Amino acid sequence: MQGYMRTAMLLAALTALFIGIGYLLGGQQGMVLAFLLACGTNLWAWWNSDRMVLSMYNAQPITPAEAPRLFAMVQQLAQRAGLPMPALYVIHEDQPNAFATGRNPQNAAVAVNTGLLDLMNEQEVAGVVAHELAHIKHRDTLIMTLTATLAGAVGMLAQFGFLFGGHSQDGRRNPFGPIGAMVLLIVGPLAAMLVQMAISRSREYEADRLGAEIAGDPRWLASGLQKLEQYKQGRVNQVAEANPASAHMFIINPLSGLRMDSLFTTHPPTEERIRRLLAMAPRGGALPRRAPPVVSYPPGSPWGGGRRNPWS
Repeated sequence: MQGYMRTAMLLAALTALFIGIGYLLGGQQGMVLAFLLACGTNLWAWWNSDRMVLSMYNAQPITPAEAPRLFAMVQQLAQRAGLPMPALYVIHEDQPNAFATGRNPQNAAVAVNTGLLDLMNEQEVAGVVAHELAHIKHRDTLIMTLTATLAGAVGMLAQFGFLFGGHSQDGRRNPFGPIGAMVLLIVGPLAAMLVQMAISRSREYEADRLGAEIAGDPRWLASGLQKLEQYKQGRVNQVAEANPASAHMFIINPLSGLRMDSLFTTHPPTEERIRRLLAMAPRGGALPRRAPPVVSYPPGSPWGGGRRNPWS
């Protein structure tokens, strides 16, 4: 409950920042226009974001025949989480990673990279998938889409104010003036980015906690995170680099720090996430009573894209 309240307050702050910039740039008319723009961008993001991001990363749908063991694992984990079976996608990308998207649990999707599937054992994949299912259950996929859209809209509005030349819509002098508009161009998007980072980090910790409960053992996700952090080094996700606004969707930051990504990462430190997960583990290293979700399933069709299918 505390995490939800914090997220709600941060989202309210981001919306207030957006509307406040509209008021400062254009008075009451600017505030109304900013509010309408915020509603419009959020509605568009709510309806189209999942298809847009899956298409951006060229994600391919997975059927039970193509990867029966993986499909059965996700199905079992979704049942444990009390969720409908999400659409399952694979992305042919060597950098190991995963994300969830969708406006609600009934229209959700989980996408995993081939780099992740080739790298991890079944327990680690179960931990990662359970983390993504936790995002779906918490409706973080919608929250983070709205956050990214609002943050982007704040930047667009600040640029409009700078180009506007310090005048309001009715021709009166804007209280900021040209210098103030320039400051707003820098401070507005930066403030929105900081709020977005705070929301993203909070939701990642919550998804780790619930994901560990869904999987049955927090060490599975902890081990998966350790591998993800280790093996992403030296592997550049070109699509993520070209679209850094989508980086917050992944379980770990897919950006390689080619610019200044490490200064404004939307993910908490992986070491801290692992520490919290291990603190949840049973004392003495005893295994939980729950068995791993999948042991063996009948083979299916070959893996797409000419790659070996480790889940057939």
